[in-house]
Amino acid sequence: MSLKIDFAMKKIVIPTDFSQIAMNAIKYAIELFEHDFCRFYILHAYQQDIYEGDLLITRETLNEVTKTANKNSQVQLKKALKQIKKLSPNPKHNYKIISANNILVDEADKVVDERDIDLIVMGTHGKTNNKKLTFGSHTLQVLKYVKCPVLVIPENYKYVEPKEVVFSTDFSMPYQKRELTFLSELLSDCQAQIDILYVSEMKNLSLREEDNKHFIKENLRNNKISFITVDGKNIAETISSYIKNHNTDMLVMINRRHSFLEYILFQDTINKIGLTIDIPFLVLQNIRRN
Repeated sequence: MSLKIDFAMKKIVIPTDFSQIAMNAIKYAIELFEHDFCRFYILHAYQQDIYEGDLLITRETLNEVTKTANKNSQVQLKKALKQIKKLSPNPKHNYKIISANNILVDEADKVVDERDIDLIVMGTHGKTNNKKLTFGSHTLQVLKYVKCPVLVIPENYKYVEPKEVVFSTDFSMPYQKRELTFLSELLSDCQAQIDILYVSEMKNLSLREEDNKHFIKENLRNNKISFITVDGKNIAETISSYIKNHNTDMLVMINRRHSFLEYILFQDTINKIGLTIDIPFLVLQNIRRN
């Protein structure tokens, strides 16, 4: 009898609202992990649909409306799953659908914790797709609050194997080994060049920063890496300029307290910061997971 080796299988959550933007994120994920054994959880959280529908909800009608929303969610998930399997009949991939009467950020956090998820992949926006915003509200909440790496795929972005990757960081805080190990494995498969970009007016690192830099080097020792220091006051403009000048296929940043990324994610004026995201954007979390 053959044994199923589950520990090597990557576990990936892909939220969907059944929009083309969400399906495009699914397509990117299944191509990115084409050669990996993966379990994809296709997640639809429908609580918002209940309360933002056209019908006026009363306590008397809530139960019936909830049942209808659940049924519609299940039907659309099964339809989406059929489309995904037709698109990519990869024997290394298996799929689970999750329909939840919950808001997306809470359900994503719950699934990540219960199933020890490695990665969330989602589009920059949902079906409302306000093109004036860098991220839709659901994507922004997941980036802020869910303790898991999140890979955000821009609308209509066609899959390109990531060969040139910019990892922007400042070495000021310790890193999580699990996050760097995941990044190393992901980009080793692609044989990507990783430019570790440090934007600063300061030329010298402190001892602690040197130690954190060494920790990155050790955990990415199986990758092709370069440490790049760029003098600049405006971090967003400097990163954007570097990305454009180096034909970058993916941007990586770490969300942690008091970081540049936390600053832009928690700003109401996020779109005035000047960081244009038109390539896949991988956000690592600097939070220890059990």
